[in-house]
Amino acid sequence: MGQRSSATPHDGQHQDSSFGLNAYIKNLKIENKIISQETINLIDLHLTKGNIQGVNSVINDALKGIDNVQLNIAVTGECGSGKSSFINALREVGPEEEDAAPTGVVETTMERTPYKHQKFHNVTLWDLPGYGTCNFQPKDYLRKVKFGEYDFFIIVSATRFKQNDIELAQMIRIMKKNFYFVRTKVDFDLKNEQESKPTTFDREKVLQQIRNYGLHNFMKNEINKPQIFLISSKDLSDYDFPILTDTLLKDLPIQKRHIFMLSLPSITEGAIERKRDSLKQMIWLKALKAGALATFPLVGIIIDSDIDKLKESLKQYQVFFGVDDASLQSLAKDFQVPVKQLNAIIKSPHLLENKKEESIGETLLKYFEIFCSANGGLLATGLYFRKMYYLQLYFLDIVTDDAKVLLKEVYSRNGLTSHRLESSGCQNPNS
Repeated sequence: MGQRSSATPHDGQHQDSSFGLNAYIKNLKIENKIISQETINLIDLHLTKGNIQGVNSVINDALKGIDNVQLNIAVTGECGSGKSSFINALREVGPEEEDAAPTGVVETTMERTPYKHQKFHNVTLWDLPGYGTCNFQPKDYLRKVKFGEYDFFIIVSATRFKQNDIELAQMIRIMKKNFYFVRTKVDFDLKNEQESKPTTFDREKVLQQIRNYGLHNFMKNEINKPQIFLISSKDLSDYDFPILTDTLLKDLPIQKRHIFMLSLPSITEGAIERKRDSLKQMIWLKALKAGALATFPLVGIIIDSDIDKLKESLKQYQVFFGVDDASLQSLAKDFQVPVKQLNAIIKSPHLLENKKEESIGETLLKYFEIFCSANGGLLATGLYFRKMYYLQLYFLDIVTDDAKVLLKEVYSRNGLTSHRLESSGCQNPNS
């Protein structure tokens, strides 16, 4: 489709781009950063010296660390605590779907059982037997469940946390691993309380009472400042789940945040924005690695190999944000509406359709001009990326907006309140 411009970048352009990446990272919340400051500093150092091979080596190591990382999450609790439902909700799997963690009123977990995330197979949630059960007595528990393999533990209870939960937490703390207490089924507690006290019911007061009871119980057992999160696996967007995810992201090693962030359900606008921030950092890194500064943004045309890469990027973003064909079909089934009705309210499925005899390349050039006009400040900093990287950023923005549109549609149809859409990073009730 034509030749790419052969313009080569000046050292200053390379350095400006790295400084632009530095400025972007600095403005992110801690829990949203997936690139360490050490990595950025090394990139800056190599660029200052004109060492492009050194830049590529640093970026290759960073990308390898992000792409190949494995995340193992241990979930444990007594029979009936709701741990299987919690695992299924995190994996966005229905209780009757194939490969769902079995739920029921009898103990179903007799040995540790791995459940891969359905979209991100390097994320595994491990359903562990309850601590202190017949097959897993306290003295053998950590050895039998292979304690050292997990990144962190989530201890689940549907009522009060019991002595077994406290003893397990104390053992995990000795082993210097992170643990989090998740109190499930709070929606049932609220419903029961409202039915028994219809005139004096106060939702926030009841939630605080549940939290305070747990805090008091733990502090009596010398677990200071325990982190307790109240959730409902039926509705992760409500209660403390957004705060739980923010806390986990802060505590995770920086190279593991990207995969965990992408694996989380897009249940609030805050969660959607986090995914966008994470993917944008990956675009920056890959652009720098590819020598993407080499072409002035308004020179040259888009070649076939770039079009193929852009198609693949768009498809990935749609999967990550739940606006791909399979997700739309599932949502349409839930709403009992035709898929085309959902397609009509979002933009990404139509981005690469040919219009008025235009080639895809010509369509992409128009999108590029739209991006440039909307992001003049970005271009003015000297960030001379190839067009395909600007277009990846454009596609990412469009898919992010689509995810928000679908989220609003879900909330509208379910009659839920609008403040839940924006829930993210609320003040931690445990602080």
